Amino acid sequence: MTAASEADGTPGASMLHVIGGKIRALRKERGLTVERLGEVSGVSTGIVSQVERGKANPSFSTLVQIAHGLGISIAQLIEEDGHRAPVVRKHERRRIDGHGLADGGSYELLTPDLNGALEATWVETPPGYDSSETPYRHNGEEFGLILSGAKDVYLDGVRHHLEAGDSIRYASTIPHWYVNSGDETCVAVWVITPPTW
Repeated sequence: MTAASEADGTPGASMLHVIGGKIRALRKERGLTVERLGEVSGVSTGIVSQVERGKANPSFSTLVQIAHGLGISIAQLIEEDGHRAPVVRKHERRRIDGHGLADGGSYELLTPDLNGALEATWVETPPGYDSSETPYRHNGEEFGLILSGAKDVYLDGVRHHLEAGDSIRYASTIPHWYVNSGDETCVAVWVITPPTW
């Protein structure tokens, strides 16, 4: 984290003030003190205070910790306010990166944003995809529907083989990972509540 210049009028500095204001408003809305938010997010009280006042340039991981301390996704914290249209056209889908996808895989957001109670994603995983080295585990619930190809969904080590037309629902608190052991790309729709990005 680096100190932000008070006189800096760049868009980046402006964004830091906006994010800081959101954090302060959400903290107060939840009845949390700066000290308590620091405790639940694992970030020092001093850093939380500086971020709230737009006086620091926090790392992405610091923002993730603070967002989780507030009970929201990082996207909800950094996304610009405003009303989005309820429809997402195929060519307007936003690609989501950094979710442990192997080369060639992709996640695209099917919901207009991550401000609602759930997120829906279009997921494509190539043959050989295997996320077993980094199992996922988080609050919430997931539902998946295989549109084409096949995917193995592992829930706490138990394999569930899914083919086109099959669906699955499970608690996200169970360690879970995915494998595409077939010879074609698996296309699926995945719904998660609450949003995790």
